Amino acid sequence: MNANRRTVLRGVGAGTATLLGGVGAAAARPPSQGDTIVDVAVAADGFDVLVAAVQEADLVEALSGNRQLTVFAPTDEAFNQAGITVDNVDEIDGLADVLTYHVVPGRRKANSIVNADEVPTLNGAKVDVDGTDLNGDQADIVDTNIEASNGFIHVIDGVLLP
Repeated sequence: MNANRRTVLRGVGAGTATLLGGVGAAAARPPSQGDTIVDVAVAADGFDVLVAAVQEADLVEALSGNRQLTVFAPTDEAFNQAGITVDNVDEIDGLADVLTYHVVPGRRKANSIVNADEVPTLNGAKVDVDGTDLNGDQADIVDTNIEASNGFIHVIDGVLLP
């Protein structure tokens, strides 16, 4: 009986792996036509520091690629309050870790975020969520569902620290 059970479980596991592999392949398609997350941030007012930081951390390609992402985008004012400006992004230690802490895998609208207790980020840590409040008031979501071809941007009024 154990041998049959193992055989069945292996078959189910192989079928699941095949199914998930197919889903992964479908998700790997290029983004639909239109502006990417980076394009939207560059064109919008109030994200100069974010754009400079993404360029400095060499994340432009990652945020412009075919992977669907959701970005918590701090405003220039939020970065400035944290002491980060366009002129000093090259001096920030761990900049890529801080920026990837603002990126959630997948295309997540605001209702998916605000109704979660926490969301995973690309740097491996999680952001605690309490409605529009992130990480115990490190930042609040102030604008939502800004759509890009490869995901969504949610504007925040603070900088999230892992």
